[in-house]
Amino acid sequence: MSSPPALSSVAIKRAAEAVGFTLVGLAPAEPLDPAPLRRWLASGYAAQLAMGADINRRLDPTAVLPGARTVLVLGIPYGSPASRAAPSAIADYARGRDYHYTHRDRMRLLRHRLMALAPGLHSYACVDAGAAMEKAWAERAGLGFIGKNGLVINRSFGSRFTLSLMVINCPVDSYDEPHPRLCGPCQSCQAVCPTAALPSPGVVDARRCLAYHTVENHGHIPSAIAARLGPRVFGCDACQAVCPFNSVLPAGDPRQAPRPLGLMDALAIAALTPAEFAVLVAGTPMRRMGYHGLRRNACLSLGSTRAPGARAVVERLALDPSPLVSEAARWSLPRL
Repeated sequence: MSSPPALSSVAIKRAAEAVGFTLVGLAPAEPLDPAPLRRWLASGYAAQLAMGADINRRLDPTAVLPGARTVLVLGIPYGSPASRAAPSAIADYARGRDYHYTHRDRMRLLRHRLMALAPGLHSYACVDAGAAMEKAWAERAGLGFIGKNGLVINRSFGSRFTLSLMVINCPVDSYDEPHPRLCGPCQSCQAVCPTAALPSPGVVDARRCLAYHTVENHGHIPSAIAARLGPRVFGCDACQAVCPFNSVLPAGDPRQAPRPLGLMDALAIAALTPAEFAVLVAGTPMRRMGYHGLRRNACLSLGSTRAPGARAVVERLALDPSPLVSEAARWSLPRL
């Protein structure tokens, strides 16, 4: 595949900003160092995440796009001072529209603009479910640095932004410098993690992570993990809440503003009917957990917090036809 002439980095960033991306970084499409990923996998920290499949595609952009020359890293901030302060069982990033949709919509528009600049352009795009290591590329492209909580931290937006990638077969006239790591001696995120899921700086043990278990784990959640859920039903913001880089942030993208389900507590979520759930979950990240999975999480959360007034709902759910829900409810009942 032949490579089109070099594009202007300024023109690419203007095009990305014009379609709604707040953060844009450019890196040469050279393979990532495989050592960190291999160490993480060897330690068993991936839990049931399929991160070990086809490692080469995750590390080498030319494996997903022959002739790849440039990686565009794109970021959209989320949240607002009001939503960050509002009590919710849902992690801040998931309270509004599913960010996958927002990124995909804008990447389609961006691809059209880039093809107008370079008619011979070919691309590969993904939003965290594809073959890419978004956080490593974000650091390499200068968007921020990987903090001790394993999240990418930007000086202006902290860690409250979502990422996507677009690999193109065009070189650009200048690339961004990799971002230095700026956590220094701070260990607030590691100290506050409810399950000690941050065993070393920048490393997350998914087997212990509340975000993993409430978002990715569709089976049994170990009792020791469930007991540490607290009020959380989907995701966890504990490590972000204490990060100094998140202390004062501008408002995020308005399309990610909280929806009604994103502001509910565990008891309200546990009591949802199928019809209510179908209406409320549409277009949100919580759809991936499904009706039974989200109620499982809510039941466990109610037991973890020993929630007053929850017993009647949990007793009813102990007889639920879903084994996932009934098991969670039976775990919670003795704790209420």
